[in-house]
Amino acid sequence: MKSKAKKNQRVEERLNGKEKNVNPLPNFCKKPNCCLWLAACSFCLFTSNFLNYQVFAQNPTSSPNSREQFFCSEPNLEILTTQLLQDLPSYANRVIQRARRFGRKTDIFSYVLVAGRPEFTPLPLNLTGEIPQELKYTEKDVKQVFFTTLERQYIGKKAVELQQFHWLFLAKAEDGWWMVMMFSRTGSDPKQNPPTPPQDSSHGVVAQGIQTWLRDCRAGDVRF
Repeated sequence: MKSKAKKNQRVEERLNGKEKNVNPLPNFCKKPNCCLWLAACSFCLFTSNFLNYQVFAQNPTSSPNSREQFFCSEPNLEILTTQLLQDLPSYANRVIQRARRFGRKTDIFSYVLVAGRPEFTPLPLNLTGEIPQELKYTEKDVKQVFFTTLERQYIGKKAVELQQFHWLFLAKAEDGWWMVMMFSRTGSDPKQNPPTPPQDSSHGVVAQGIQTWLRDCRAGDVRF
């Protein structure tokens, strides 16, 4: 009985803040069911944090590099071409800037303003001859893309806008897409002169831009 009385006395002293070396409880904790309320709040906070941790643990963020590699191995050529043409002007213009000779008195250079209007209906390859044997591709392996670029050429202080019509050949490999070859035709104002005959432009500015973009895409460096 005495031990029980002492225990009740210590509880009263703790509630009133009279016990030594013990911080008194706030006034609102002296009300009935206060401790139960505090315990419930603490449990809710703990449960919330635990559930949030589980959500992040079960849904890890996918690596940007893995998404880019998946995108660049995309078998759908139309999806790949849409992103390629969106980035092509900046890639081609970097090729142009690297090739410029700033020491010349007359500097003739051009900028690719926009690339677009893709078409994917193939033409028979026997119209322009067979694919060169050194490329090691068959007609079935090659996909054809037709698109247009608008370029602005500067001759001195004069600017001339030109349209380029491109016939691009792409092939799909295990690690992504590769450029096989490309033909291009040049036209200015369709009302004045018809486009030039198709010429092999596989080493031209636009083709170099395409090859660089495909290389970056296979390496996972293309942002989209």
